[in-house]
Amino acid sequence: MRSAARSRSLGDAHEDRSPVRSFVNAPPDTLLVASVSILVAVGLIMIYSASSAVAYSDHLDPAYYFKRQLMWLVVGAAVAFAAYRMDYHVLRKAAPYLLVASVLGLGLVLIPHVGIVVNGARRWIGASSFTLQPSEFAKLGLIVYLAAMLTQRGERITQLTRGLVPLFVPVILLAILVMREPDMGTASLLVMVAFAMFFAAGARIPHLLAVVATIAPFGALLVMKSAYQRARVLAFLDPWKDPQNTGFHIVQSLLALGSGGVLGAGLGASRAKFFYLPEQYTDFIFSVLGEELGVVGSVTVVLLFLVFAYRAIRIALTAPDKFGFFLVVGCASMVVIQAFVNIGVVTSSWPVTGVPLPFISFGGSSLIVNLVCFALIANVGRFRRVNAR
Repeated sequence: MRSAARSRSLGDAHEDRSPVRSFVNAPPDTLLVASVSILVAVGLIMIYSASSAVAYSDHLDPAYYFKRQLMWLVVGAAVAFAAYRMDYHVLRKAAPYLLVASVLGLGLVLIPHVGIVVNGARRWIGASSFTLQPSEFAKLGLIVYLAAMLTQRGERITQLTRGLVPLFVPVILLAILVMREPDMGTASLLVMVAFAMFFAAGARIPHLLAVVATIAPFGALLVMKSAYQRARVLAFLDPWKDPQNTGFHIVQSLLALGSGGVLGAGLGASRAKFFYLPEQYTDFIFSVLGEELGVVGSVTVVLLFLVFAYRAIRIALTAPDKFGFFLVVGCASMVVIQAFVNIGVVTSSWPVTGVPLPFISFGGSSLIVNLVCFALIANVGRFRRVNAR
């Protein structure tokens, strides 16, 4: 009954109103823009610091990865600006095509000689130094599709077989394709973001738990069948049992964080980045940040993500229509959940899953998608209701 009531209240609060001009065309949310801008700036600084040793060793240029991230930032900013200025309702019509494109992109990755293999994982397509990660764009495609379907289905989401289960089909399809790469982190993120959107739409908690109980055994089976993923999960339970092998990532991450203390060793003074900590400028960049900037810097980053989440929630609650509401919920959930999963990994609070830290970790595809999510949230925020602040 509570879930049904929640669904009705959201439907009443976000009835489709046309035209959008009945709402205030407001400037971008100041705190939202500020939080993302600071996170991106911190990311550029930390990428230069964390990657300098590896970049010099591999490319004789300590700023190699910094320059590449700066290039992707320019591209991402241009795409994000276009996403901010567009009529976001266009995405509702394009939703089925975006889902199909996501499936095709993930399928291309798995084709030999098309998908690029790095460290045993086939996650990229492209050539030479220009590569894209389809799983990143699949997250955005799924969010848009679910936002469109939830807007269309209305209160049917409270029904298990007619509402919730059909919407889980594309989620599971994309998750399976991503797991084949293999990429357990992104696959689990797709499911978690979908759960957040279904909960916001008014899905009944018992139904959500029933779905979890159904898919969890299959997910566990897939993980345990893979020696690599099984080792990661077991290492999370006790990383110190095998600190030189399966627990190496987590142990080195904890040593880096612990050596930072309250104020940190100082910007650029990390020792872990000198080939002790793997993935030091991508998935484990937060460890270097904690070592160099200490608890103060780490907590500041966490607070910035909380500010982002708070402002996104405010925008969602004042969205002009249901589609805008669900679009903001999906985009915000993806960024915030991914951020705290990444932080959970580096602090040994979550199994090692290979999820980058939004806006901060090195990676062009991730940066572009996160900037587009931010832009779509700000886009919906332009048309908030007159009495919203």
